[in-house]
Amino acid sequence: MAGHGAPQVNDLRREIVRTPDEVAAMLRLRALGWGTRRIAAEFGCSRNTVKRYVDLGGWAPLAAVDRPRALGGLGDWLAERFRRHRGNADVVRQELSAEHGIAVSLRTVERAVAHLRRELAAEARATVRFETPPGRQMQIDFGAASVVIGGEVTRVFLFVATLGHSRRTFVRAFRHERQSAWLDGIEGAFRHFGGLPAEVLLDNARALVTHHDARTREVVFNERLHAFMRYWGVRPVACAPYRARTKGKDERGVGYVKRNALAGREFASWTALEAHLAWWTREVADVRVHGTTGEPPIARFGRDEAAALRPIDGRPPFRQVRDLCRRVLPDCAVEVDTNAYSVPWRLIGERVRVTVVDGWVRVFHAGREVAAHPEAAGRHRRLVEPAHFLGVPGFRRPAGEPGPAPPAAMAESDLLRPLAEYERAVGGGW
Repeated sequence: MAGHGAPQVNDLRREIVRTPDEVAAMLRLRALGWGTRRIAAEFGCSRNTVKRYVDLGGWAPLAAVDRPRALGGLGDWLAERFRRHRGNADVVRQELSAEHGIAVSLRTVERAVAHLRRELAAEARATVRFETPPGRQMQIDFGAASVVIGGEVTRVFLFVATLGHSRRTFVRAFRHERQSAWLDGIEGAFRHFGGLPAEVLLDNARALVTHHDARTREVVFNERLHAFMRYWGVRPVACAPYRARTKGKDERGVGYVKRNALAGREFASWTALEAHLAWWTREVADVRVHGTTGEPPIARFGRDEAAALRPIDGRPPFRQVRDLCRRVLPDCAVEVDTNAYSVPWRLIGERVRVTVVDGWVRVFHAGREVAAHPEAAGRHRRLVEPAHFLGVPGFRRPAGEPGPAPPAAMAESDLLRPLAEYERAVGGGW
């Protein structure tokens, strides 16, 4: 029952609700012989209001008016569609009209799904905390910050990698966020941590993910990212679109770097910025007591995670390695950058894998290295290993040249096709 005080407006019937004291006064005036019209004029209300209270013999709240609802009975349908369209009430309104023939305003739909919107917001804020086994996962992210370098405000792109178990962090600054920066940042993290995790968890950056269906979770990674991950033997994993927190731990690594390492600082040069980030990572980020684990990341890393990472084994950076596919030509060679490099003649017509790294051109077939040459310095040059032609009819080793035995990998038992076919391909004697 409402207390004493000023009259209130009833939201359902837009009628002024009189207080119990006012109703008691109306009844006393009625008992003195006042008419309902005179009482209504005295209290500034309608005559019907006075009649209602007189008939009731006292104060009573107005009964709620139960109006039929346009979206009554569609609660489950609204919930399913609202979630399917990730909170887009206007799309729900359009489908409501198309499928149920119900034309309502956007505001009506928004009121009906208000509780669902709150649930979605709560889910977006929620973080499912789980402990990642040592060596299992590295999470990566990019973020931008404005930093004063050499007296000028400069846009800096921060690559941040965090190991899932120890929370040890790697930070590197770039001038852009293109794919090459992502790949160089990942490799920098591998080398900084001294090993390779089983998987790399990443957001849906355009430089890395070509397509990610939010409903089916189908992921199409960029082809070069695929090649990069195959080269290192690491599995890429993309978090759900629009749900960065499906990484499991919301490390907010980029924000931590901005607030702690860069806030209020200026740098004389880009080199000074890089040196500061290296110092900060070593002297601050690695040794602070982490809020979740209760340990310094460097201590947890040394005890649990360092030995769980796979070794790099001195492998050169991916962008320094060229991985090519070539078909062996009839002159027993493969061509790279207009230069020809010989391979065993029995491979004529076969597809081989060619890598160019550290000044060497290496040729592989069926997973075995079958030829290796120093990379030619010029163009249109031909590098030949005489042992590659042993067994070709009419071939004669140049006078005075040592005669190494054919490699075991090219023994007669390993012929890939009949000898006569190769003889026809090379055209007889040499």
